[in-house]
Amino acid sequence: MVLERQLRCLIAAGGTAGHVLPALAVAEELRSRSVHVTFAGSPDRVEAQLVPDAGYELDTFRVTGLPRRPSPALVNAALLAGRAPLVCARILRRRRPDIVLGAGGYVAGPMVYAAWRQRIPAALTESDAHLGLANRLAARFARRIFLAYDLPDRYGAKYRVVGRPIPEQARPWDRLAARAQLGLPADGPVLLIAGARAGATALNELAVEAFGTVGPPVLHVSGERDYELLRRRVSRPDYRLVPVLDGLGAAYGACDLAIMRSGSTVWELAAAGLPAILVPYPFATADHQTLNARHFERGGGAIVVPETELGRVPELARSLLDDPDRLGLMAERMRALAKPDAARVIAEELIELGSP
Repeated sequence: MVLERQLRCLIAAGGTAGHVLPALAVAEELRSRSVHVTFAGSPDRVEAQLVPDAGYELDTFRVTGLPRRPSPALVNAALLAGRAPLVCARILRRRRPDIVLGAGGYVAGPMVYAAWRQRIPAALTESDAHLGLANRLAARFARRIFLAYDLPDRYGAKYRVVGRPIPEQARPWDRLAARAQLGLPADGPVLLIAGARAGATALNELAVEAFGTVGPPVLHVSGERDYELLRRRVSRPDYRLVPVLDGLGAAYGACDLAIMRSGSTVWELAAAGLPAILVPYPFATADHQTLNARHFERGGGAIVVPETELGRVPELARSLLDDPDRLGLMAERMRALAKPDAARVIAEELIELGSP
């Protein structure tokens, strides 16, 4: 009797939690289907903590983005970029995966290229409404590219529009349980304000200025950077200020409206059916956060406010919280835009690509 060899997948993802957490969601789907999963990433970025904490092995190598101006940093980045495929090739020879997934960050491209050189099938994920430079360079070496958005210049059998994988910690909780856990009032509307994992200073300042002393109950996830400066400016018990949460699932379940940036976490809002006022980060590459936000605004689940018009946000939030019928309609539209099964779809296609 011949024993069937366990399928192996290597996932290269890093740089930000917005890359790593969705990759972990795909890994969980793969592991539930008896696939052996390992990760590759940087030794000093967020994946160095998140991946081992989730119970996966992590091989590390160094690579960074290329600065746009001539400098010593540019020379160092170029040297790392040239060396990275060689290091990736050694990792692949040791791990012997059947399939490779480049799931975002500068680490993805060299690994997908190294897989192509070794004739290992590879795939990429893109979580924004703009194909980033690293993915554009690596696209020719991938057999499948999983897109969060329908991109007009990317079509054909190689491309699949699947949405963005939702981490388990971002799945919305039951409302009463979430509010009890977070110390929020059981009744009435609650406003969520949150930036990226590090925080968003503009949104943090807006929140405490507009709602720190009076207003609706607020759950404000500030990030650790600004937390100490902010907490002294909040003076009411139903304004719940926390630096971080272990996933935003409880926050999504507890709240009726969100004020947030529009990185890849907008897909979590959609899966939770949570209406949003989206304030795109104005310096995002190719303005991709505005492109992301406009998708959900066109679908009726969100309102986009440029950072230059941030002063409009408090009154807009109050008017929405006072209009439950409009919030209910926006919630329905958000759920209609959601693609909650993205992780499962990606995992199943990876298994198909990697199977003999």
